[in-house]
Amino acid sequence: MTPEYWQEAKTYLSRRDKVMKKIVSQYEGEMLSIRGDAFYTLARSIVGQQISVKAADAVWRRFENTAKKITPKTIAALDVEIMRGCGFSGSKANYMHALAEHFITNQRIIRRWPEMDDEDIITELSSIKGIGRWSAEMFLIFGLGRPDVFPVADIGLQKAVARHYHGDIRIKPKELLIFGERFRPYRTVATWYFWRALDPVPVAY
Repeated sequence: MTPEYWQEAKTYLSRRDKVMKKIVSQYEGEMLSIRGDAFYTLARSIVGQQISVKAADAVWRRFENTAKKITPKTIAALDVEIMRGCGFSGSKANYMHALAEHFITNQRIIRRWPEMDDEDIITELSSIKGIGRWSAEMFLIFGLGRPDVFPVADIGLQKAVARHYHGDIRIKPKELLIFGERFRPYRTVATWYFWRALDPVPVAY
């Protein structure tokens, strides 16, 4: 599913920023895909923590092939050693179990997520072991399709901004947040294009 705001956002960003206009023109016809499966997106964000997109994709493929179905009940019953065999660290395997248990026992709250604002969702998700702000932001982008998310702790975003604006010198997250104001209210779309310009395949969670 593609966000309904995508075309409007492309036009807006291209008019606001010459560098972004060039990046957008290079990936005509490509766009963010919203999965619409909260558990799947959050599980994949755990896999992607602190490793490259390529490495995360490899671990995820092994994990998906092993688990067969990525559902809370299936993952809750999956042995930690089996997950480690897919490339998980012990910590990430435990985080996956914590996420599964949260989904099993908190369905009432989970059903409210589409109605909640971004920061409230981040606070709720951060209560789950292994889910921090970055993972919650990935969920806002890929799970709910929120239009104005700017994950300043994301290494890919940091690298892309450094490459295109600062001669490959990374700026601090606080400075990156200020930099990102030029893309409001479509910082999600700007982020996606920065990722796309950095990686050979579109980022997906």
